[in-house]
Amino acid sequence: MEDILKSPLSHRLEDNQKQLSQLLGKSTDLIIKELQLDPCTQIAVIYIDGLVDTQVLHNSILFSLQEGCAPELLRDLDAGQKFELLQKRILIAGDLSVTDDLRQFVYQLMSGNVMVLVDGISSALRIGLPGWDDRNVSEPSSQSVVRGPMEAFTENMRTNTSLIRRKIKDSHLWLETFQIGKVTQTSVSIMYLTNLASPDLVLEVKRRLDQIDTDSILESGYIEEFIQDKTATPFPMIYNSDRPDTIAAGILEGKVAILVDGTPFVLLVPCFFVSFFQSAEDYYQRSDIATLLRFVRFLSFFITMLAPSFYVAVTTYHQEMIPTNLVISLAAQRESVPVPAFVEALLMELTYEILREAGVRIPKNIGQAISIVGTLVIGQAAVAAGFISSAMVIIVSITAISSFVIPESGMAIAARMIRFVFIVLAGFIGLYGILFGVFLIVLHLASLRSFGMPYMSPLAPYESKDLKDSIFRLPWPLLKTRPANLKVQNLKRQDTSKGKEPAYEPNKK
Repeated sequence: MEDILKSPLSHRLEDNQKQLSQLLGKSTDLIIKELQLDPCTQIAVIYIDGLVDTQVLHNSILFSLQEGCAPELLRDLDAGQKFELLQKRILIAGDLSVTDDLRQFVYQLMSGNVMVLVDGISSALRIGLPGWDDRNVSEPSSQSVVRGPMEAFTENMRTNTSLIRRKIKDSHLWLETFQIGKVTQTSVSIMYLTNLASPDLVLEVKRRLDQIDTDSILESGYIEEFIQDKTATPFPMIYNSDRPDTIAAGILEGKVAILVDGTPFVLLVPCFFVSFFQSAEDYYQRSDIATLLRFVRFLSFFITMLAPSFYVAVTTYHQEMIPTNLVISLAAQRESVPVPAFVEALLMELTYEILREAGVRIPKNIGQAISIVGTLVIGQAAVAAGFISSAMVIIVSITAISSFVIPESGMAIAARMIRFVFIVLAGFIGLYGILFGVFLIVLHLASLRSFGMPYMSPLAPYESKDLKDSIFRLPWPLLKTRPANLKVQNLKRQDTSKGKEPAYEPNKK
């Protein structure tokens, strides 16, 4: 098979059809329509049923070949002249090109194009007529907002690139496409502003994409694991989103977007720790509201990681830190619990993860009922039976709710994974174990890099000018420059020479 793909197209129509039969076998969706335009002109129109717009094919392409003036125009011409006339005059199509390579011929055929072969010519005409069913642009499912655009990417790459171009109408917005995956031949594109993004960053992204050697790419998660800097970490190293406004905002800051055909989730590189706590809605609300919401997200992150372990440490080793009345209440609740707080916390957190995963996998029409049974009925029955304490149910519930406050699911999953480590440390050495774990996490975060740039920037290394849009967000008039840590070609976001005129005072004469 590989030897056949390396060969060029033959000038004989019969040989080309034979090669296609060897490559594709007896595929019933392969349509080969032979046409005899005149006694000396034989062509073949080849396409995959289900991938092309057959209505346009029949009403436009085939009609112009059979019912139009094609037979009269092609009469008394040699093969080369007939091929050129078909390309430039008879076949009216906006997306039309020529290929003479068999591998490229098969790839274009599988990509939803109509291929036209002419007997006597060792080249083929490619007509772009994609016609498969696509999902319509709908509301984002993973990063919803109260105020802001209500449109999300789809599985069609061309739809996704158009959604970005609608927001960035600049000629400097470049799109480059690669084919990755020896079997799937998946289209992977990068989008960036050539006058803004760092040339070194763009070259590094291209280099890492070129180094990918695999059979298949079915989702952007494949690309993410191949190109990320460090894999031995629970924290996400590449940001992903299904929101066009979020990706467009990242491109306007000098980042590079990576789009993969067949998935609505677009990658954005490089990424930083604080980026996962920023929501698109932060930039549509007032700055004071956005800052408050970011503080809530950071607080929720720490609650998700540390709340169960802190409860275990305090109730097991540091009861003197709890008020007397509360100690008596907790002791009364735990009187009938047969396991220590450390084991109780692990069992409850593991039970919650099982219920959460079940809620995602089961059919939606019964998902709500299962959630109610799992959280209310089982929880209440476990407390009544004395298997767990009421305080532990409260802690686990607060922890679960806090994990959903984090806008990006990858960071929420990382916090839930680290939570189990902290519970184990708290169960063995109390608060000292928690402090030791926090120290290790901070050191680990400070050592991470995303495409060579510090993951904890602008906190470590400290960059005061970039703090204006990190933990808190300043008003838009004060966001005059882009983040310096991205090493962009143009730091200026706003023209500082404007806006210096005195305010208009209607009552002043």
